[in-house]
Amino acid sequence: MDNIKVKPLTKEQLIISIDRLTRFKKGKYFRVFSEIVSNNLISPKFKKTELEQMPSKNLKNIAEKIINYSLENLGYENVDDYSINKKLLKYENSTFILDKNTTELIDNKINYKAFLNLIDETSVKNLQWLKALNQTKEIKELRKEKELLFPIEKVVIVEGATEEILLPEFAKLCKYNFAQNGIYVIPAGGKNQVVKLYYELIEYLRCPIFVLLDKDAKENLEQIKPKLRKTDKIHLLKCGEFEDLIPIDLINRTLEYELSTLSIIDKNIFQTQEPRTKVLEEIFKTRGMHEFKKAEFAKMIKNNIKDKNDVSAEIQEIIKEIQN
Repeated sequence: MDNIKVKPLTKEQLIISIDRLTRFKKGKYFRVFSEIVSNNLISPKFKKTELEQMPSKNLKNIAEKIINYSLENLGYENVDDYSINKKLLKYENSTFILDKNTTELIDNKINYKAFLNLIDETSVKNLQWLKALNQTKEIKELRKEKELLFPIEKVVIVEGATEEILLPEFAKLCKYNFAQNGIYVIPAGGKNQVVKLYYELIEYLRCPIFVLLDKDAKENLEQIKPKLRKTDKIHLLKCGEFEDLIPIDLINRTLEYELSTLSIIDKNIFQTQEPRTKVLEEIFKTRGMHEFKKAEFAKMIKNNIKDKNDVSAEIQEIIKEIQN
């Protein structure tokens, strides 16, 4: 495939492509390489079906040529050093169960050394991790120093955005930093989706999985149990949902800050059997605020967290289980 004609990727397109190649996702190499070849190979042209049937080695070689040519077009020299590529292959193979075709796609000669020039302190964590792979220092030490998150060592599946936003913050107050220890939180979008995601991940993921479920998800817990691997763990909340674990003082402090220009909140408003989210929905509604949304409120809570007193006993228990 030496006689090919390509349209070089722009700087922005290169960053997006390499970002996608280094995310925590299955099947990313085939998707990204196929899109690059489809969009940037002028001649010869391949149909989508032809790309799907193309030998992995051929697809890799073409995508590799387009990426490296694009870097050269931006003025970056092609360095004959593929140490980063070897580290990426080792990491992917230790994290995912790879088939022969995927392994062949990852075992490439993309000029990552040149691409590092496009990464700075504002880049996403997986790109900062890619840059750290160029250093001689042990990567886990660098992960701890720079809070890189990568390499990922454990996945935490949660039902929604509240847990995704707040668990890492509460963990910090318990002296356990998720980004320093490679703990990756994935919101599934509901208890039924948690089961679906767990079933999917165990098919190709080697690293341990921690599953966090609301109290009403006992049926979903039973669906997971038969497939639960020895390395994995499930925690079913003892009461309600995650919002019910947030200390009342922290919620009141957040509401006082957010609603200070509207009205004072009755301190006893949460002394009810109603779920916290139902009470919060009513508070937002009666004070003429926008619709109550869990993710937005979680961000408000995050901004008002002060110290370990804001971490309830069960949240501390959950964090210890994740840590162990």
